[in-house]
Amino acid sequence: MKNKFSRKWISSKQPRKQRKYRYNAPLHLRQKMVAAHLDKTLRKEYKKRSMPVRKGDEVVVMRGKFRKKRGNVTHIDLSKMKIFIDDIKIKKVSGQEVEIPIEPSNVKITKLNLDDKKRIKILKRKAKAL
Repeated sequence: MKNKFSRKWISSKQPRKQRKYRYNAPLHLRQKMVAAHLDKTLRKEYKKRSMPVRKGDEVVVMRGKFRKKRGNVTHIDLSKMKIFIDDIKIKKVSGQEVEIPIEPSNVKITKLNLDDKKRIKILKRKAKAL
């Protein structure tokens, strides 16, 4: 296991190699790893189960302390592979409110942000293929 990252890596049963792949992945691949399931209505409309989360998407938290909370994605941290939602904050001892990082696999996308023309193009292409 000398290489930090290899494009030719397919998969492994070993968790250490899976972790290594995720931790050393470049940003353009990390963007794909920050994906979440789509709501049932979106699933039928776009004929896709999941999509990468983007800033401005409306999501619902499905797991954890903030279950059933809704909000818009304010920003995404690709280095830690976490997302931040505008309504989900916690108060520190100093009284300052801080956004909580959430794992993207624990949320469901309820409304897509279609401001990006590239994203619309990708969605149309996928729908036509099926």
